[in-house]
Amino acid sequence: MSLWSEMADDLAILCRTSATRDKKTVARRIEHEGLSFLTITLPDYGKAIQKWLDLGQAGSHPSFTSGRGGLPLFLEGFLTQVFDRSTGVLLSEPSIDAIFSLRQLTLAFGKISLPCSDVRVRKAMQKFIECESDVRESDAQLTVEDLSEFKNVSDMLFRELFTQMDRDVYYGQILPKHGPGAVADKLTSNGKYRSRMWTQRLERIFPCSSYLIPSPRYYEELEEVDIREPGTEIPVRVISVPKTLKTPRIIAIEPTCMQYMQQGLLRCFLDAYGRDELLQRFLGFDDQVPNQELARIGSLDQRTATLDLSEASDRVSNQLVRAMFHRHPHLREAMDATRSRKADVPGHGVIRLAKYASMGSALCFPVEAMVFLTLIVLGVQRSLNTTLTRRDVKSLVGSVRVYGDDLIVPIDHVLTIVQTLEHFGARVGLDKSFWTGRFRESCGKEYYAGQDVSVVRVRHTLPSTIADADGIIATVALRNQLYLAGLWRVSWYLDNLLEGVLKHFPRVGPDSPVLGRVSFLGYQTDRMHPCLHSPQVRGYVVQAKAPSDPLEGTGALLKCLLKLEHKYPRVLGMDPESVPCYLPGTARSNEPSSRVPPVSQDGKHLERSGRPKRVGIKLGWWSAY
Repeated sequence: MSLWSEMADDLAILCRTSATRDKKTVARRIEHEGLSFLTITLPDYGKAIQKWLDLGQAGSHPSFTSGRGGLPLFLEGFLTQVFDRSTGVLLSEPSIDAIFSLRQLTLAFGKISLPCSDVRVRKAMQKFIECESDVRESDAQLTVEDLSEFKNVSDMLFRELFTQMDRDVYYGQILPKHGPGAVADKLTSNGKYRSRMWTQRLERIFPCSSYLIPSPRYYEELEEVDIREPGTEIPVRVISVPKTLKTPRIIAIEPTCMQYMQQGLLRCFLDAYGRDELLQRFLGFDDQVPNQELARIGSLDQRTATLDLSEASDRVSNQLVRAMFHRHPHLREAMDATRSRKADVPGHGVIRLAKYASMGSALCFPVEAMVFLTLIVLGVQRSLNTTLTRRDVKSLVGSVRVYGDDLIVPIDHVLTIVQTLEHFGARVGLDKSFWTGRFRESCGKEYYAGQDVSVVRVRHTLPSTIADADGIIATVALRNQLYLAGLWRVSWYLDNLLEGVLKHFPRVGPDSPVLGRVSFLGYQTDRMHPCLHSPQVRGYVVQAKAPSDPLEGTGALLKCLLKLEHKYPRVLGMDPESVPCYLPGTARSNEPSSRVPPVSQDGKHLERSGRPKRVGIKLGWWSAY
């Protein structure tokens, strides 16, 4: 409550209004409704205001009393600088500061990391089951002509990429990888390299003799491998993780063998994608800036729309994915073999999946992006009532881009694109999709008429003791973001709070590892480094240690060879004694150095591995900038 009040005072000064009545309203509502007012009711109000900006007309809101002109009385001092008090019509030149303030005061607490109630978790699981029914129903409604058109467009877009991947699968060039995350069979990070479970579907195209052991010398260990029939495969484990207090995020944890080969296909995809200059202009996987920039430009010229999809990954049908790969049999079989067919849903048991994959699969993100790009181009094709060629598609560069479920599409074809997406099973979130006015949102950035009105979000509860390392880290980041956004009073409030928890909270540069305050006045210097003569401060840094997870024997050799393979191709599968013979920098090569390259920058990866179970902070002398 105090944090919201300080924020309201800061923004009231910025907009030359008063927030006294608003603070009283919030205090009264929190007293009766609890934290849900900040985390659920206010964000719903903020989303309504966003839609009013897009439609150009404000309306009433069920959670707040309206005045005589129709505008809600809550935050009225800010609303009247954006909408006409008597008609609710968007002003011709609304205050950008007021738009930012309205969004900051309503949306700041919407994504705080707190667990949902059991009732909301059960409701989310039920929605997961209902989504499966929707996917099956959508599949049944697609005609032969729909699928044929989808196949033709996807083939036109991805023919070269899929041909390269198909070739790599056929010649056994797929390089697998284990990630640090959890798996359905509950193996530790290093324990995955000792896994002896495979599936018959994987065996047909990815023989375990090529991927579970370092070389043929260890062939006898394959006798321990449990190759499971389709009916006995381990299902994905569906769990909930915190997203908002209104609803959790539902993800699926894949079995070890599936995730292992999914990572290999992902690497193969990214290699082929990196060679296709046209697809790089339409699809993004590691850089959100192009989407954000197109959203900014769209808010100015109003030539592009931003679309947001609800339950995006859960509504990508496996039938569509199979259709997309129909002309590349080896790749299609590989994609099918690495897909889990069943899911263990709490409260519902094991169910058969109609979707391609939920979040948790390494291939979920690229596959959904390709499906959505195909549907966008198909929508443009239907809007123009003509068959597009790859040359025609080049004209869409700058008006079409896909990053997961964040879509940029041309306004001229937006209605047909929305109809096409929903016809093929996607669900467009109209409350978070914008094309009518001058508001645009994509990949965490929001713009109005070219001006950045993105909010600073509170991600964690405020800390009260130094033992709350997660809270301290999140609050320091929040303080610095608010400071850089120009909210001085609330930054000062958090400074006082953090100074009461931390013994040292210095001013630091933006690149300093220290948990300190960023300031336009520069960084402080407590001493000079005794050897480097660079400025240092005394403060806390984040300390996270991977859990103990010793690995030895065949599993250790396999892990080391896989790490080398990612750096120097064609190591895995060779006799271990011959591996150093042709690597650069080895004793028997022509390179000047005789030192074998290190397997990993982390010299203790065979002793400790995986995501840290907890995060701590450590006091010491560190760089000030």
